[in-house]
Amino acid sequence: MVIKKIGVLALTGALAATVLAGCGSNTDKNAASSSPAAGQSANAEGIVDLEVWDGNTGFKPITKGSKLYDFYKEKLGVGVIQPYVEWNGGTNYLNQLNLKIAANEMPDLFQPVQGIEDSLAKNGAIADLTDLLPKYAPNVMAVIPKEVWDVVKANDPTGQGRIYYIPSIVDYGRETGLIRKDWLDKLNLPMPKTQDDYVKALEAFRDKDPNGNGLKDELPTGGREQAAWMDHLFAMYGVAMFEGKPDWDVYDGKLTYSAVTPNMKAALEFVAKLYKDGLMDKESLLNNKAKWEGKNDSNLVGNYFHWEESVFERLENINKNKGVKGDYSVLPIPEVPGFKGFYTLKKMGPPAWVVKNTKDQTKLMASLKLLNNMYDKKNWNTLFLGVEGMHYTMKDGKATKLPEDKSTQENLAINPYLYFATADFSADLYKSTTSEDRKWAVDQGIRNITEAQKYVKTIAGDGMPASVYEGFADINNRTLYVEYATKIILGQYPISKFDEFVDKWNKSGGEEVTKRANEWYAKVKK
Repeated sequence: MVIKKIGVLALTGALAATVLAGCGSNTDKNAASSSPAAGQSANAEGIVDLEVWDGNTGFKPITKGSKLYDFYKEKLGVGVIQPYVEWNGGTNYLNQLNLKIAANEMPDLFQPVQGIEDSLAKNGAIADLTDLLPKYAPNVMAVIPKEVWDVVKANDPTGQGRIYYIPSIVDYGRETGLIRKDWLDKLNLPMPKTQDDYVKALEAFRDKDPNGNGLKDELPTGGREQAAWMDHLFAMYGVAMFEGKPDWDVYDGKLTYSAVTPNMKAALEFVAKLYKDGLMDKESLLNNKAKWEGKNDSNLVGNYFHWEESVFERLENINKNKGVKGDYSVLPIPEVPGFKGFYTLKKMGPPAWVVKNTKDQTKLMASLKLLNNMYDKKNWNTLFLGVEGMHYTMKDGKATKLPEDKSTQENLAINPYLYFATADFSADLYKSTTSEDRKWAVDQGIRNITEAQKYVKTIAGDGMPASVYEGFADINNRTLYVEYATKIILGQYPISKFDEFVDKWNKSGGEEVTKRANEWYAKVKK
């Protein structure tokens, strides 16, 4: 069944109903300062169960009494229950979350997406954490730097400088272009330095059968629907972009949305030529996550864009499916005359967690307890490993992560690697938990973490709140951009139509959004 997406800004009525039905109100924000009513939501063991939502890419849910439930209960002192909600790029997750909110069934602790936290905060549906975190979850405050909290407070949609969400932080460039170096070596080609080198490599991938199956079915490069996850093709033109979403950076001395810059125009013209010349997967604009990864796992893709350390997932699947031990290396930014390229780094990722504002003090205190314990660094390796026998095994006194198995593994909902990470922390986690038989693939990811940092740049729009888009949901959702980018890439529109897009974007709210973005930028630069 296809569920029609409920726009973030259309939630106001549902949220108001949620608050009135007992989710809480702004007057209850500091209610957790008092002691909870004993046993109000706890079971006979004194354990409080919380419904916790974050992304799931196909793993089993966490049910009461399951192995992962018992693991979290023991390690964190709280029962974590997580129904299966397919992530699917965040779209399905948001659909399901909106429906839960409208039905007055908001999860106790969850990851908000696409700026939904703004509407939730304004309507009193999520807790004001400003005073609660220092008292009941000091580990959260200690882990996240003050300058990050300052941005969070600046992003308060109520304008009061309060904390309504816990930010995710990735203090290194995690996403990069990845290219099959073993294919380059087989074809006696160097790692591309210039755009011309890069195009020659793609042409060789297309024409010379580097996977050796005799079919010439290789896909030189590509991406996914909504022109997403092909950032490497835009990066060489200096386009600020995060997972296919144009972002904000300084162009000609002014904070500007990258989608409307000359850089974007030049990039789209280049991508359209790649598509026309058969150097991109013809289904790039139709691929969902599973379909695109399936092509990669079938040893068909020469170059793609994703997390540099996660190459082991693709490499192990290629080896399992085709018996090939490949090499995915970082693609250096191909040099393009007149442009300074970079891979986009946003140290402040999307909000990691918000807490339901509730009059049930036991639930609220349990949420804060869970946050405090999950941000305790002493627990991080344990939380990363998960359940012995399900997520990792012990051999000769060493814990080693098992390969992903979505048919048997429950979703690791509490994983510090996903919401607070540095390059050293991430590399050390992999080094310390990798078995010898997986080392060949995981070592490539560790190598790539270091290599990718040579080509990243933190953009000026890092940490910008979704509130700049309030009243302009189509701009926030990239509706106009996706339409024009898609048609230009497919050759249905000439590149000259880009100027029409820019004009429409500005007239449909872009000018106002740009004004707000620059006001925010001036505030955080002080």
